[in-house]
Order: sequence, then structure tokens, then C-alpha cells
Amino acid sequence: MASKFGLAGGIPERRVRPIWDAVDSRQYKAALKLCTALLAKHPTSPYALALKALILERMGKPDEALSVSLDAKERLYSDNIFHFDDLTLSTLQIVFQRLERCMFGTFHLLLLNTNAFAGTDGCKYGYGLMVLGMIDNVVLWVHFSSGGKKLLPLAEALLKKHISSHSLHEPEALALYISILEQQSKYDAALEVLSGDMGSLLGREEDKLRLQGRLLAQASSYVAASEIYQKVLESCPDDWESFLHYIGCLLEHDVILPKPCTGEHACPSNSVDSGMSKKSSLSEELVESRLTSALSFVQSLQESNSSDCVRGPHIANIEIEKQRCLNGISNDRKLTEALLKYFRRFGHLSCSASDVETYLHMLSGDEINELLAEISGSFDASSVSVNTLGLTITLFKVQELLGMLFTKSTAELQGIAKRLVDTFYRNLPLSNDLDPQENMFGEELLSMASNILVQLYWRTRNLGYLLEAILVLEYGLAIRKYVWQYKINLVHLFSYLGALPLAHKWYLTLDVKNILLESVSHHILPQLLNSPFLQHTADLVKDYLKFMDDHLKESADLTCLAYRHRTYSKVIEFVQFKDRLQRSMQYLTAKSDSVILHLKQKAESLEEVESILENASHGTRLVELSNEDSMKHVTSNEDLETRPWWTPTSTVNFLSEPFDEGSTPSIYRNKMCKHKSKENDDPKLKAAEQKSLVPRLVYLSTHDCAYFLREGEQNNGSCNVTAAGEMKTLLQKYARSIGYSIDDALSIVLGMSSGKKAVKDYGPDIVSWMSFAVFINAWNLCSSEPVISGTDCSSPGSWDIVDELVKICIEGQLTDGNRMLTSPGNNIPLLVQMVTGPISWHLLVIQSCMRGMAPQGKKKKKGGPSERPNTPQLQAIQSSVNRMVDTLRSVQTWLSDQMKPEEQALDMLLLCLQGTSTEGPGLISQTLDESAATVGSEIGGRIAQSLDSWSSAAVIRRIVGAEKETIAEFKKICDSKLKLLMSVSASLSSMLH
Repeated sequence: MASKFGLAGGIPERRVRPIWDAVDSRQYKAALKLCTALLAKHPTSPYALALKALILERMGKPDEALSVSLDAKERLYSDNIFHFDDLTLSTLQIVFQRLERCMFGTFHLLLLNTNAFAGTDGCKYGYGLMVLGMIDNVVLWVHFSSGGKKLLPLAEALLKKHISSHSLHEPEALALYISILEQQSKYDAALEVLSGDMGSLLGREEDKLRLQGRLLAQASSYVAASEIYQKVLESCPDDWESFLHYIGCLLEHDVILPKPCTGEHACPSNSVDSGMSKKSSLSEELVESRLTSALSFVQSLQESNSSDCVRGPHIANIEIEKQRCLNGISNDRKLTEALLKYFRRFGHLSCSASDVETYLHMLSGDEINELLAEISGSFDASSVSVNTLGLTITLFKVQELLGMLFTKSTAELQGIAKRLVDTFYRNLPLSNDLDPQENMFGEELLSMASNILVQLYWRTRNLGYLLEAILVLEYGLAIRKYVWQYKINLVHLFSYLGALPLAHKWYLTLDVKNILLESVSHHILPQLLNSPFLQHTADLVKDYLKFMDDHLKESADLTCLAYRHRTYSKVIEFVQFKDRLQRSMQYLTAKSDSVILHLKQKAESLEEVESILENASHGTRLVELSNEDSMKHVTSNEDLETRPWWTPTSTVNFLSEPFDEGSTPSIYRNKMCKHKSKENDDPKLKAAEQKSLVPRLVYLSTHDCAYFLREGEQNNGSCNVTAAGEMKTLLQKYARSIGYSIDDALSIVLGMSSGKKAVKDYGPDIVSWMSFAVFINAWNLCSSEPVISGTDCSSPGSWDIVDELVKICIEGQLTDGNRMLTSPGNNIPLLVQMVTGPISWHLLVIQSCMRGMAPQGKKKKKGGPSERPNTPQLQAIQSSVNRMVDTLRSVQTWLSDQMKPEEQALDMLLLCLQGTSTEGPGLISQTLDESAATVGSEIGGRIAQSLDSWSSAAVIRRIVGAEKETIAEFKKICDSKLKLLMSVSASLSSMLH
């Protein structure tokens, strides 16, 4: 029978609803029992079968679920076409997607060709739901295919036919219709629909007006659009986006107005703002007339909305003066006056500085000084009150946002940092009655003080300032442990200092999960990937991949839910979101990182490595994922706005660069923005591509490059041509990822290993160069002709190249290496990468060769000579093993020298905090210790108790412990590799004698 109103897949909804409720509440046994009863009454229903399949899959019975799904699919094809309803299709789609099976392909296009869409009226309401669902999928097709827009007229025609017979009854259906018209630039038609009877489907008048305003603006009816936006602002005076559209329409700017249902997730305000920073094409007189009118309107809004919660009309006043300046019809004085007026009214609010940040950068030096004097003169800094504290914070924030702290002397900065800490402590009584999870009054003061101390370290390279930056944040977290801004800054400060265990600890307290794993893990993952804590890193990557895989698998559930509730815009949003996540650069990189991390952990066992590679399709899938077409469409979903100012991206750290005394605040501000805008640029893409090649290269190096190394095989000319050819192709891609052709890369490797080229000239990519040399050696082993000039298959030349390059690179780091804690940004991460990366791959090649050349203990043929080892290769391997032993022992010696007795290391760091009474680090740490030791009752019992056991020395002691833990973990890795090498050395001696 046909689907009718109140029916689900041809079955009364009252019989289906309890099953879905049981599924949604994860009561699968109850759901299966209800579904079995339903099937008893409707044994041939595809929908009932689809429900049963879904329940079985959720119960962990994939084989049974697949069997039932295929049965339901077969019935769909064989039964009357009217069983093709949205609920059956979407339910089956969920099951097939979770089972990672293809359902119907483009089944929606199949439906578009059926008689149901040719005008039959047997489906009535069910038909209507199918039409809207199919049209929703057309919109998705438009978004994801280059020629999809040709389907928009078809979607419009189907909708018009549906409207003529059934009209529209839901806001979502109307929004879908408007979107289709809008994407065809049929703005007048969309406005006509909106102003007709169907326009009443939009429940809130403001939503209808915003939509009308957008359509009018896109139709270039700017005057009418501005009148509409004015109506919106009358009822929603704090709608800042609508105000920007209002001004944009008055000035007839070609602003980019956001459209629904299509495009990437972007902030609409950003696109509007970009269009508001240029001169209008209108005459100066007309601009002045319209801005004057807008100013009168804004002032009326201010008079009728006196609450501090409504700031929009007051910021609007500043925007109008900005537009006058841009159009040359006003001097900057009025802009300054508007800003002063705003700060008099809202300066005590924590958001006031950020509200007007973009306008502050337009002021001259004298105007900035006037503004700061006005703010500082408006309150008594010695009094303790919420408003006074708010104004104090605003004063410092304005200086910070304008970059004025860069222009102050070291002594001035130290004084400002101390005042910030003192102000925070003095105002603690304001927070004594707050819940521990509530924001404290003045939290920002400690963040700003820490930032100043980081800048002082950058300028002076005095470690004490960096330690004080940490102490300030630790002090704040001792009082209230929920301030995420403190934690993120500590993650980066501890990482830079080399105390990664503490960075990891604070990151874990952020409780990052779900989609935040995609947008926030960049705060710790890059540092962990370069650390000896391989298991911590693997766990983090595993959690991230599990979330991503589960989310992508279950996204069909969300789509189905949106279909069931007929929220068509959500269907499009969910599909677009899934597509963006699937193209995530972090997702692509994490897949490679996961395999590489496991390889590093098991590098001393060739058998376990082979098992890992087998589970990873021997690396072929990762190579496929990194093809050129895929890399063109990757997305970066990292939230870089939460990073500290001194490390704007995961690959940039200003503290590793010299401080430029001549740089202006605007130069550093532009530098940060430039780095963030290039976060998804070519170097990062190349790094992701290079990682994706490593597992396959390791597989080829260990699997196909050893078995023909026996002397007899060499004499027969046996050679794995296929493996050698694939290695050459992959190494060509690998060389390109470093920026060279394979021939040039070979020349550079030879030059570095022979000392003719300086390793430091290739410093940023030195680990990649070392791995390249290892893989070149493996390629040389499995090639019938030498790939390096002057060598042949039996020549030890390629082994020498690897050994010498590894030795030079490691020794260079050990020679330049300083004390770990006294040299922030030290070379421990680089040494770890060298040992866990290229040296691990080289040891795997050695193990593979040893296994391939091991005597078999049998004669080749009856009466023939017994198998003899390939002596030249064994000697080359033995030489390589001996040199690797020497290199790793030198690393161990250096690490042992780093380890000092705990008390000695503690005294060394505490000494960095012993500045003079007037300058140098130590003043702030002393203030923190004194305040913790002399807490008064006025700050409240909870806060006093939290500070009772706090001390600077305790924090420094934890830093020393973290250093010890890092070195111990690295030594453990070196010990494991040395143990393997000694075992290999013994086997080699046995084979050679």
C-alpha cells in the first residue's frame, strides 16, 4: 500500500515509535523484541526488515544485520515502487554505511526517474516527503559536483509541482525552496514567495526580515534592504551582523552576504567586515547624508536600550565614524570621541577592549595616549570593587591589543607584570563567595602578567622570566583549577622548556573530547610526536582516530534523524560537515602517525613490525590517500585563536627566533596573522605527504630487499625489479616533499655524508634527509644496478653513506647541546626524532638483511656445496652495526651528563630566580610565595586553603622531575636499540667465522 500521513514505511507510526525509542535509548534487546512482533504482522515489509537490520548491527551482529539488509533491499526492488519511502531508504542507508557496504549508489537519481515523480498521485503525503528529501539531495549534489547546478531547475520544478498540489507546511521546506531560488540568483522570485502566504511559515518575524534583507541586498535593492535591516535592529538592537548589513546597504558596498545550505563553515561577520573596510562608490554628499541618518537611528536605539547588556548601538556609533573616516568626510577626532564615550559607558566590562579592537588600530599615537589617560583617570586603582577591577583590566588589555608593551623598557615591563599580580591578589576577596567552577574576578590579570614575562624572556634570554611566567599561571590554577586559558599557556610553556610530562598532564586536565579532538589537539600532539613518550602519543592519536572513525560512521544516523524530523537544512549541514572532516589534514596525517608510532615502538622486532604493516595494508592505503588530487582538497580545522601569541601555529615559535628591537607592534601583529593564514600551505602539505610514504618505504625496505642478497642469488642475477621500481617512484615523491629532485637529493646526501656539504644548511629537514639516506641504501640493495654512482649491489658504499650521515648529524646535536632545563627549546626533540625515526628504519633493514642471509643449513642440491653467506655484505652490515653502537652510546653518555641529582638541579633553577631587588627575575616569584604564606581571612577559606601548600620551589621541583622523566624515557629507547645491536653483532660474528 502507499505511504500515507501517519504511516512510517507503510506501517502505522504508533507501532514503529516504541522501536525507535528503544534504539535511541540503547535498549537493543527490547527493540529487537518489538521489531520481531512487528515483523510477525508485516512479514514482507522492507521497512520492518530495515529496522531489524539496524538493531542487529547495533547489537554487534554484523553478519546477521547484512543478511537482513540484503533481504530488505531485494524486497525494495521487487515490490511495488511505492515502498520506496524516505524512512526505509534512510534506515537501510545507515545500516549499509555502518557495515561499510554500498547500498544503491545514487539511488535518489533512480527515484527521480520513477513514475512516482512523473505525476502519479497515489502517494499523496508520502510522495511529498520523498520529493522534499530528493530535492534536499539535489542541493547536496550541487554542492559536491562541478556540474550539479544544472539540476537546480529540476529541483525547482519538482517543488513547484509539489506546492501546486500540496503547498508547503514546514519552515524547513520553505527555507529549502528559498535556497534553491537564491542559488539560481532568482531573488525577485524568492522575495515573492517570502511575501506570500508561505512566508508565514517562518515563526519569528525577525528571521523573515533578515531573509528579506539578504535577498534585497543580493538583488541590489540596497535602499529597500536597509529599511528591512532597520526593522530588524528596532526589535533586536544587539544584532551586530544585521547592523553591518544595514550600513553596508546604506553605502551600497559589495558585501559578501552569507547564503544558507552551501559553502564551507565560515563566520558570516568576517565576510561582511571585509567589505566594510573600503570606500563607498557613492558621492561624498550621499554618503554623509545616509550616515547622518544612520547615526540618528542608532542614537534612538541607545536611548531606548539603556541596559549594559545591549552594546550594539554604542559600537555602531563607532562604526559610523569609522565609515566617515574611510570616506574622507570626517577627521579622526570624532572616532576618538566615540571610543571615549564607549569606554565611559562599558569600560568596566571584560569584553569592552575586544569589542572595539579593530577601531583602536586606527588611532594615532597621541589619540591612543589620550584614550589611555581617559580610562586610567576614570577610577581609583587602589579601591577594591568589580567595576574598578574591570576598568583596570581594560586599561591593560588596550595596551596589550595595541602592542604597546613591545615599546616599553625591560624595567617598565617588569613593573607592569608585578602590578598585575598584585592587583589580582588584592582583588581576591571579590571571589571568595563564588563557586569553585565560576570564573574568578580578574582572571585575565595573570594571563597578561605571564605574557609579559614571556616577552621579557624573549628579550633578555634570562630563564628566570620564563620560570616566573609558569609560576604565575600555576599560582592561578592552585586557586581555581578550571581556567582553560592558563592550562593551554602552560602546555606550551612546559613544552618549550622541555618539561613535556607536565605539559601532557595539564593537557589531559582540559578533558578534550569529541570534535575538540580535531580542533584543539594541535596544542600538544606536535610536541608529543617529537618526544620519547611514544605510548602517550599513540594513545592520543588512537583516541582521535576512534572519534573520527566513529563520527564518520555514525554521521548517517544524524542524517537519518534530520530526515525523520524533516529538518532539511540539517541534512545538508551534517553532510557538509562530514565531508569537511573526511578531508581534514589532521585526519590524514594522524592515519600515518598511528602506523609510524607503532613501527617506532616495535622497531626492535622485525616480526611485530611485519604484523603492523600487514594490518596497515603494507602502507599502500596511506600512499593512495596522499595522492595529488586528495592533497588539493584537504582542510585545516584547527582553532588557532586559542594559541599563545608567541606560537601562532604548531610550526612557528617566536621564542626560537631573535628578538628584533626595531620591530613595531604592527609588524608582529601582521606576522602572527600571516603565519595563521599560511597554516594550510604547501610545506605542511608536503610534510603530510612525506609521512604517508614512510610505512610503505619501510615495508619495501624490509620485505623485498633482503631475500636476493645471498651470494648464490646475486650470481644468478636475481633481482626484485618490481620492488626496486616502486621504491624509486616513492623516493622520487619523498625527495619532492623535501623540495628536490631525486638526483639532486642523492647528490646532497653524498655531500653531507662526505663532509662536503654542511648539515646545518639542511637543518629544518635533517631527519627527513637521514630517513631518505636509509631508504636509498635499501633501494640500492634491491636494485640490479647501483643507484649511487660508484657502487654496486655488493658494495658497502651505501651502508657507509648512512652510517656517516647518522654519525655526523647525531654528533652535531650532541656538540651543540646544552643543559636541558637551562636551554629552553633544546635539541632533545630533534635527537629523539633521529633515534626513533631513521635509526629505527636502518635497524629494521639490518634485521631484514640478517634474516635473508642467514645460513639455511641445507645443500642446494645433492652432493653440492653448502650455502655460504655473502661475506662482503655481512662485513658491511657488521661495520654499520658497530658504528650505530658507537653513535647510540654517545647519545647515552650525553643523556647521562644531563642527569643531575635532584637537589642540585633544583638549586640551579632556583638560582635563576635570584635577581636583584630592583631588576631581573625573582620579584614576582617572591611576591607569589609571600602572598601564599600570609593569606588573610578576607580572601575566603577555600582560596586560603588552596594556597596553603603552594610554593615556587614545589613547582620548580616538578619541572626537575619532568626533565628526569624525559631523559629516562629517551635512555630506555636507546638501551633497547643497543641491546638489539649487540645481539645482531654476536650473530654476525658467528656467521663470519
